[in-house]
Amino acid sequence: EQIMLIFYAGNKSQDSGIAEMEELPVPHNIKISNITCDSFKISWEMDSKSKDRITHYFIDLNKKENKNSNKFKHKDVPTKLVAKAVPLPMTVRGHWFLSPRTEYTVAVQTASKQVDGDYVVSEWSEIIEFCTADYSKVHLTQLLEKAEVIAGRMLKLSVFYRNQHKEYFDYMREHHGNAMQPSVKDNSGSHGSPISGKLEGIFFSCNTEFNTGKPPQDSPYGRYRFEIAAEKLFNPNTNLYFGDFYCMYTAYHYVILVIAPVGSPGDEFCKQRLPQLNIKDNKFLTCDEEDGVMVYHHAQDVILEVIYTDPVDLSLGTVAEITGHQLMSLSTANAKKDPSCKTCNISVGR
Repeated sequence: EQIMLIFYAGNKSQDSGIAEMEELPVPHNIKISNITCDSFKISWEMDSKSKDRITHYFIDLNKKENKNSNKFKHKDVPTKLVAKAVPLPMTVRGHWFLSPRTEYTVAVQTASKQVDGDYVVSEWSEIIEFCTADYSKVHLTQLLEKAEVIAGRMLKLSVFYRNQHKEYFDYMREHHGNAMQPSVKDNSGSHGSPISGKLEGIFFSCNTEFNTGKPPQDSPYGRYRFEIAAEKLFNPNTNLYFGDFYCMYTAYHYVILVIAPVGSPGDEFCKQRLPQLNIKDNKFLTCDEEDGVMVYHHAQDVILEVIYTDPVDLSLGTVAEITGHQLMSLSTANAKKDPSCKTCNISVGR
């Protein structure tokens, strides 16, 4: 089942002596199954005529053209995979050419290797399309382990906060009965993240300034800040999940965590897809009881982005204007992850 990557540029008209050869069967009725973020199984049917002459399969795998892509960029090099003629279905895997959550086209031809090393090939099959999958829990656990390495020591915190423009808070008061509503997470972070474009939640921050122990006065997300006591969002009635670990060509790294009330739709979504963390004992965000009081800590060396999956009533906290600057450069909206960073990438499709 070993798939070898080569770039094959031959075609039938160039192959000498092909006229006398009996035609090789053309694959048809192609089926793709067992799709992961960096592998898939492929099978097809072919006529039995000349079947015994097939020594290899050629697979033409290409990223589907994005209609909005820049016309002047170099196109991806078409990837021709050459495999020995193994029993079908055959597994194709390889993180160097398969990315998660990406649409591909695939076509197949059968080939017969000649004594001089050249190939006689069939016509190409029809072209079919498929889309690779998100990261699985296994992949996310690998990301989690990488994030744990750099999380740093834990600092105390007492509040979660969310910065927005004044209009946002006015809108929630007017149209949503004073409650902030979950919205679908954007596509920032890892390309294979199973929460992007799917999980609904409200983003909060919890990082504190090292010297004051309080939230920083600057923010990229608007001059108004909602602050809420940590225990109102994060307590023994909530579950905590690891969602992502990424950087954006910068020295600092982001970790996305999800807080979901036990049994809520968000909790059910995460349970299927994300590694769960022990709320009292993990490297990023903890909640524990000391002398009857809930005590909270967060990792010092990563920027935590916390998604809370239920609506949050504004009356549970306070909204006030911040005194610092709006640092737009820190915004992570639809931010692209740096695929070359050794710290926060795993060896599956980017």
